[in-house]
Amino acid sequence: MTNTAENDDQSDSAFSELEKLHALIDMVPEAMVIIDQRGHIRSFSKGAERMFGYDEEQVLGENVSMLMPSPDREAHDDYINHYLDTGEKRMIGTRRVTTASRCNGSTFPIELSVGEMPIAGKRHFTGFIRDITESEEREQTLQALQADLAHVSRISAMGGIANSIAHELNQPLTGIANYSAAGVDLLADPSGAYIEEARHAFSECRSEALRAAGIISKLRDFISRGNTVLEIASIDRLVNSATALALVNGDGRDVDLSVSIDPRCKSVLAVPVQIQQVLFNLIRNALEAMERTHSKRLRVTSTCAPEGKVQVSVSDCGPGLDPHVASRLFHPFISTKASGIGLGLAICHTIVNAHGGKIRAGPSDMGGTEFAFTLKRADLGGEYD
Repeated sequence: MTNTAENDDQSDSAFSELEKLHALIDMVPEAMVIIDQRGHIRSFSKGAERMFGYDEEQVLGENVSMLMPSPDREAHDDYINHYLDTGEKRMIGTRRVTTASRCNGSTFPIELSVGEMPIAGKRHFTGFIRDITESEEREQTLQALQADLAHVSRISAMGGIANSIAHELNQPLTGIANYSAAGVDLLADPSGAYIEEARHAFSECRSEALRAAGIISKLRDFISRGNTVLEIASIDRLVNSATALALVNGDGRDVDLSVSIDPRCKSVLAVPVQIQQVLFNLIRNALEAMERTHSKRLRVTSTCAPEGKVQVSVSDCGPGLDPHVASRLFHPFISTKASGIGLGLAICHTIVNAHGGKIRAGPSDMGGTEFAFTLKRADLGGEYD
């Protein structure tokens, strides 16, 4: 009975301290949430009520994961337990860009800072949350990551353009045109003497065509076999950061977003900023494809694939692909958008190929389009079949 009374006293003391804190945190314009070490919400500021659409009475005692979309929702308790067991700080004391979920199920990008504080002798965690959907400071918050993505985009785009308009192609193409014209003229008088000269002209035409093909092959090798240094990366983090960037203009307000990461293969070998660029392009394309649809559903999934690979898919419920464009979708300057220049998917294709993977597009089971690409797994002990 004594232990029970002591626990009740500690609980009352914690409640009293939280009440004192409440007046302070309600003055903070951003959202502030306090949870205990079990992940249960103990305090929910006025800013949090405005941001998430819940009243404090609705969330007190609930697990804070209710404010998160998948896969963070399912993994949150494991994060806390890992810290309590090992003391390893993965999120505490840091700031990161991720996504959150409102009471109506819509997702939006946030900047999250997590701290730790004792209340009545017990460990509690505080989350400071800033909605960066319409924030004037979002450019500063995301500046470094956006600059990296823009750099990757420019380099990849230049590679695609160089593949198409390389100066070295001018000479063999000119030779092909000249020899072809000469051959046609010679065949106008198909006598014995001119037939031999025509044969020589078309032979030279063939040689110049092979030379042009060789130049294109060398350019392609140069572009795709650059010095790419792969590192172990978490699919969770790649998807979260790319999703937050794609939703930063508020385009996800009416979108039912679901993320499902296969726990059997959560790490890949990649250049993170490049794969973020791929995911960003595919998610933005999906959002734009659903602009005029009544019901907007976006799904990002990862699954284990054969030969030591992981497949990542982005699916929507938009109108689907134009069959006239589908076969050339990843070629430079091919676009399904009236104002598009047709480099986004070509960039994705170049990046995925440089990672040793493949990318494809097809119909999704939601009626729209599914883009899927593969990457090498990083959790096979170094063995890649």
